[in-house]
Amino acid sequence: MTRDTNSLAEATSPYLRQHADNPVHWQQWSADALAWARERDVPILLSVGYAACHWCHVMAHESFEDNNTAAVMNANFVCIKVDREERPDIDAIYMNATVAMTGQGGWPMTCFLTPDGRPFYCGTYFPPRPGRGMPSFVQLLEAITQTWEHKRDEIDRVGSAVVDQLQANASGLPEAQVPIDPELLDHAVTTILEEEDRTNGGFGGAPKFPPSALLEGLIRETERSGDLRALDAAVRTAAVMARGGIYDQLGGGFARYAVDQNWVVPHFEKMLYDNAQLLRVYAHLARITSDPLAQRITEETVAFLEADLKVVGGFASALDADTDGVEGLTYVWTPAQLVEVLGADDGAWAADLFTVTPTGTFEEGTSTLQLRRDPDDVERYRSVRARLSAARAERPQPARDGKVVTAWNAMAITALVEAGAGLNRPDWVDLAAWCAQEMLQRHIVDGRLRRSSLDGHAGAPLAVLDDHAALVTALLALHQVTGERRWLDAGLDLLDTTIDLFSDPEATGSWFDAGVDAEGLLTRPRDPIDGATPSGTSLIAEALLTAAPLSPVQRGLHGSGEYAALADATLARGGVLLAKLPRSAGHWLAVSSAAVAGPVQIAVAQADTEPTELLTQARVLAPGGTVVVGGTLDSAPLLEGRPPVDGRAAAYVCRGSMCGLPVTSVETLAEQLANTSAN
Repeated sequence: MTRDTNSLAEATSPYLRQHADNPVHWQQWSADALAWARERDVPILLSVGYAACHWCHVMAHESFEDNNTAAVMNANFVCIKVDREERPDIDAIYMNATVAMTGQGGWPMTCFLTPDGRPFYCGTYFPPRPGRGMPSFVQLLEAITQTWEHKRDEIDRVGSAVVDQLQANASGLPEAQVPIDPELLDHAVTTILEEEDRTNGGFGGAPKFPPSALLEGLIRETERSGDLRALDAAVRTAAVMARGGIYDQLGGGFARYAVDQNWVVPHFEKMLYDNAQLLRVYAHLARITSDPLAQRITEETVAFLEADLKVVGGFASALDADTDGVEGLTYVWTPAQLVEVLGADDGAWAADLFTVTPTGTFEEGTSTLQLRRDPDDVERYRSVRARLSAARAERPQPARDGKVVTAWNAMAITALVEAGAGLNRPDWVDLAAWCAQEMLQRHIVDGRLRRSSLDGHAGAPLAVLDDHAALVTALLALHQVTGERRWLDAGLDLLDTTIDLFSDPEATGSWFDAGVDAEGLLTRPRDPIDGATPSGTSLIAEALLTAAPLSPVQRGLHGSGEYAALADATLARGGVLLAKLPRSAGHWLAVSSAAVAGPVQIAVAQADTEPTELLTQARVLAPGGTVVVGGTLDSAPLLEGRPPVDGRAAAYVCRGSMCGLPVTSVETLAEQLANTSAN
């Protein structure tokens, strides 16, 4: 393939492949592409997006598929396409530059770079025609070319200044300033709850994103402190999301966000990372509250993952927001359509139940489906739901981004394991084990974890910190529930590699998001703030906290003591986020809560390896973040010197380094855990 052609057909990213037929001579990000810009002495046009991005599709149709626009791009630039989900490191660097230059960011992201990668002009979507104070895309291209040819010194000055700012902002979190203690966590919860929308659920105003990690943190805080305010807020938000249009009332699964404050109208793309995190939340709620709604949403979310996202290699990244170029086409209904499928009586009943109105709650008289109350006739509801699902299956369906992202699959593994263990669904644990095996078999190439795969083939981009950290936690979760040593060994091996690749040798507890072996980056990005997904730094804190009690004291160059010390140092740096930005530190809250609660460990000593009722119930009763292992005497570090009692399985409960007497009944275990969790 020569350079002056479109090379995206070779990509392992479905998003890049969507642009393989563009007349633009798109290249993938590589040293060769940057070298070509140097040889031609032209700037780089970097376009970053992702497969389920609505406005990415719009700009592609308007500009990248237009021959005249493509001719201008090809003549004056080396054009590089990046999938932000495949290269989060590149996306992070240039999104920071875009925000610095414009005050806001988003996708599609359009950046103009010098051949050595320095950004000198950045923006997002540019229209094909001028309007609303914006130039047309071609006008912008021509202006950039004129500046490149006649004001190169100005470009060099801007590019250097931006790089200096990017490097200054990549210094990571400061050393411990605020102690991680009950007072800090109480402060964080109080601050978060002050921003709760008590009327509509959730936090803040529209648009509303599922606060997945934040909900898990609030649940854990109630378990730690007994403060029911946190749990009540989590229950309220979980309920309104589950009953709103953001949740697919027929097929299960959550959309990425709601455009309104009432959770009625979603942005229809369904992301794996949202559904993996929310599965963890709803399963946790179902386990500790026995709420039927949480139980149903948990079951339906697992079914959605298996039916719609399971592919060769793991779970796919997303379902598109658009169907045949129309957003929401697959999902919305009119009263007449309900009658057509269900008949007059059931159609009217369904319209009332699902809030399908004559004027519509979405666009052009259509409505999203909501379920604001439980049906009064369950059998009728099931029949209606089945018929509507069958009819919807005959409609055009949204495209699927089949890219398998390591971090998101790892989150799904952890959620499936916890849901399966807590709700007595061993089939969910089996599904998690299948996915984990796919990760280990397909995503580790020549000893290095890769970011993603497509159709079972790993892509070239290296995994970043969140991939490593989330997968470590997932493997350790599998080990705890299955007792299989292979998951423990794989998890600890990967953790050791993660420490070597991503830790900052000059600042203990500080982490880079890109590995030491990353190439072609202006700077090694690190963003500790939790967003739609937890930050890599908060994820590695969770992995370390989990690994410490599961690991031998010494294991090669690492071991339990180092893991515990690194966990403490990492969490200590995150204290400033819990103090100042707790809504953007949901996963930090969850992990810190587990740490302050002990961390709690339960070792169930058994006569053999078969799970006992005591072990099964320990997993149901344990607060979130608890390490639970079961097995025979000396079969694991937590079981060293801990035998059964009088021939009966015995549970040893520890909070940090303080342990209670062994207990042999579920009732006594529950009492001890209640006392242990009160903090």
